[in-house]
Amino acid sequence: MGADAKTAMKVEMTDAAAKRIARIVSGEPGKTALRVSVEGGGCSGFSYKFDLVGDRNDDDVAIEKDGATILIDDLSLVYMGGSVIDFVDDLMGQSFQIRNPNAVASCGCGTSFSI
Repeated sequence: MGADAKTAMKVEMTDAAAKRIARIVSGEPGKTALRVSVEGGGCSGFSYKFDLVGDRNDDDVAIEKDGATILIDDLSLVYMGGSVIDFVDDLMGQSFQIRNPNAVASCGCGTSFSI
């Protein structure tokens, strides 16, 4: 995928997400980033997967902000282009949330979506 295509499929991270990722990674020896990927399955067709990782793959796109790094592989980026990754702390609990403009439907748990 060329640089222009990657720019068109940009994913953003909010300040709240950056702060939370930096805090989590600082307490996990050997971990340097949060990997977000899209997998088949879930109640709406696709689901997000979150993993702490210590290394990057050749096809990863890195989103960096305020000392925090999110890694997304090329295949997942196709489904996530234009998304915003946020961290929400409200009465319902704490969670990473992805506002994905490509999703036409999502489930109540917020980790599954369809296109």
